[in-house]
Amino acid sequence: MAGSMRLVAQPDTWELRVFIGRDSLGKIKHRYVRFRGTRRQAERELARLVIDQEDKPAPLIESELAWNSSTTINDAIAAWRENGWGDLSPTTVRHYQELWDRHIRHGIGRRAISGVTSYEVEKYFRSLKDAEVGKTTIRHIRALLHRACKLAGKWSGGRLANPIAATEMPAWTLSEQSDRVRAPSLEEIGRLLAATKEFDPRIGAILRLIVATGMRRGEACAIRWGDCDLETGVIQIDESIISNKGATTKSPKTRASIRRVTIDEGTLSELRQLRVIQSQFSEELGSALGEESFVFSFEPGGEHSPHPDSITHAFIRVRKLSGVDSDIHLHSLRHFQATALDAVISEKQKQSRLGWSSAVMARHYTDAVPEEDRRAAEHIGSLLESVVEAAADRSQPQVGQVSVSDWA
Repeated sequence: MAGSMRLVAQPDTWELRVFIGRDSLGKIKHRYVRFRGTRRQAERELARLVIDQEDKPAPLIESELAWNSSTTINDAIAAWRENGWGDLSPTTVRHYQELWDRHIRHGIGRRAISGVTSYEVEKYFRSLKDAEVGKTTIRHIRALLHRACKLAGKWSGGRLANPIAATEMPAWTLSEQSDRVRAPSLEEIGRLLAATKEFDPRIGAILRLIVATGMRRGEACAIRWGDCDLETGVIQIDESIISNKGATTKSPKTRASIRRVTIDEGTLSELRQLRVIQSQFSEELGSALGEESFVFSFEPGGEHSPHPDSITHAFIRVRKLSGVDSDIHLHSLRHFQATALDAVISEKQKQSRLGWSSAVMARHYTDAVPEEDRRAAEHIGSLLESVVEAAADRSQPQVGQVSVSDWA
């Protein structure tokens, strides 16, 4: 804790200042005390106040933000963080915090909302583009600024206008825009799946499931054994794992993401084999699998889900081993599913299978799986089986046996 003093009136009237903490907007707060006496006496009183304050935990003082012409963009974002970010997903909160810290806080964020014009905002966007900030990132920055300033207008009783509302994004030519996500070819899928044979069976099984269903990585990480019908080959998707200082389980953002999908016989066979291996692994270490156990957990008993980032890192290693180009990402496997099903099932059923928010909600997720979805699974399965066999014949990898004890 720090303190300071200054003479404010003659004779011997001092203002003593002691740091007491920061408010909810991060601004420093002090305690001010008037003291009459000699300099020596004032110094002793200041030392006593500082020691007294050090014995107390630093408080988080509620800010008394005045919504007026001096309110800055940073003030508006901070107020929204305290009164609104709790309704957002942890991933969105983390993303907004990163955008604020990296691109806004020390620049345009310091400006008073009332003093910023649309011209200056659009000039700021173009400065970000000139600094090679991506189009998507700038679009997210604009959304963050727009929402914060809109709330500032509401909370100020209409006194503060939103300078972001009428702004436009910079234009990008086709050559300036980043490449869209590319769906891997069937031959590349074969090489990827063949390469997983040299990895932990859990990695091979989760990547096979993602390829076979097009589910998102967080959805695959959240699959529990109780979600899997190993007789009929139907999987219930109703949770997702997100990265939030660890792995956090959350409900899907939209109802369209809650669905049941069919898997092909080859993928079902891998899950059955994995169930046996996971059971042996858990029993050897004194645990047991249950309906709530995570299918792809790396812990005995499956109590904790795998971290989504660990699956991405494993995919990168598989991709390097397979020789597939680096423009194929884990999310590209979802694009493969959508592309491969174009000629097999209707657009409506494809939307339902992939859990797109625009899917028609006529069929509740508790309903029976349509025959169309069964055909989709069989089609994907036949493609995967033929291409994996072809890739394995070409590469002829030397795969050793993986014992359960090697996992521990």
